[in-house]
Amino acid sequence: MKIGLVGYQGSGKSTLFEWLTGVAPDPSHSHTAQSAMAPVPEPRLEKLGEIYRPKKLTAAALEIVDTPGLSRTHQGNAQKLALLREAGCLVLVVAAFDGSDPAKDLIAFEEDLLLADMEIVSGRLERIEQTLKKPVPHAEREQLEHERDALKSVLGAMEAGRPLREAEMSEEQRAATRAFRLLSEKPRMVIVNIAEMEENPDRFRDAVPPEIPMLAIPADLELELARMSPEDRREFEAEMGIGSADRDTVLRTMMEASGQMIFFTTSRKEVRAWLLPKGATALDAAGVIHTDMARGFIRAEVICTSDLIRLGSEREVKAQHLVRHEPKNYVVQDDDILFIHFST
Repeated sequence: MKIGLVGYQGSGKSTLFEWLTGVAPDPSHSHTAQSAMAPVPEPRLEKLGEIYRPKKLTAAALEIVDTPGLSRTHQGNAQKLALLREAGCLVLVVAAFDGSDPAKDLIAFEEDLLLADMEIVSGRLERIEQTLKKPVPHAEREQLEHERDALKSVLGAMEAGRPLREAEMSEEQRAATRAFRLLSEKPRMVIVNIAEMEENPDRFRDAVPPEIPMLAIPADLELELARMSPEDRREFEAEMGIGSADRDTVLRTMMEASGQMIFFTTSRKEVRAWLLPKGATALDAAGVIHTDMARGFIRAEVICTSDLIRLGSEREVKAQHLVRHEPKNYVVQDDDILFIHFST
C-alpha cells in the first residue's frame, strides 16, 4: 500500500518522511518521488511469534512516498500531483508555525486536486470528441458516447467544487474514471506540523473536516528526538517538559485512513502480517500471498488470532472446534489467521 505525502513548500513533509521511515531525503529526488518502507506496528504479531517461535517474523509495511513540495501559485502542481496517482491514500502535511494558515492550505490543496483531475478528465473528453468526428463502427461510437456523457457529469461535479469522494457517482461514471486514479477520490488524512512548544494542538481540529483523520505533530522535534540515544532522549524530554509523539500511532492511523486491515499467516518457518483492503475476500487474500494460491484456491482455514493467543496453541484451538473452513467469497476480518488450501 502506497501512502503519498503531499504538502506545500516548507510544510515539513520531507522531515516527516524521514521520521517515519528512517530514510533521509535524497536531493536527487527533488523533482521526483522518493519512497521507503515503514513497518506497521502490530502487537499481535509479537504474541504469535512467541507461540510459533518461527525462523522469521515479518511485519506488514506501508510504502511512504515523498513528493516535491507544491507551489502556492498552483503552477506546476498538476505534474507533481501526478506522482501520487498510484497512492492508495493521501497524507496532507500543513505547517502551523511562522504565520502559516493550515485552514487556508487545506482549501488550496482541495483546489489543486480538483484542477489536476479536471485536466485529466478534460483531456480525455477532448480525445473522445475528436474520435467521434471521424467514421467509427456503431458499437464503438455508442461506447464512446456513453463514456463522454459519464465524464461530462463527473467534470460538472468537479467544476462545482465537489471532491469526487463526496459525490454520489453511478457505476457508469466510476467505470469511466477508474483508469484515471483520480486524486479527489482517494481517502486522505491530515498531519498538522506544529511548533515545538505548541500549547494547544487540538485547536487545529476545527480546520479539518470531521470525517478526515487528523494528527498534530512537531515534525522537526520528533526527528531530532529519534536521532538521540534513548538515555539522551529521556533526559531531554524531562528537561524540556515535553512528551514525544507516538510514531506507531501515526502509521496505524495512515493504515486505517487508507482502508486497510491486517491478517496473518503462521508457520514454524515464518509468521507474517499482511495488508488487505477492508471488505476483501479470502480469494483476494490468497492473491496477496501468492498468485498461485488464488489461481488454485480450494478453501481457507481460518483461526481468530485472539482465540489462538488466549489458548496458546493450535492444538487447543482445534480441540475447542474454533477452526473454520471458509469459501473464496468469505470476507476476511482483521483478527484472522489464514491457511490457504490450493491446488497446483
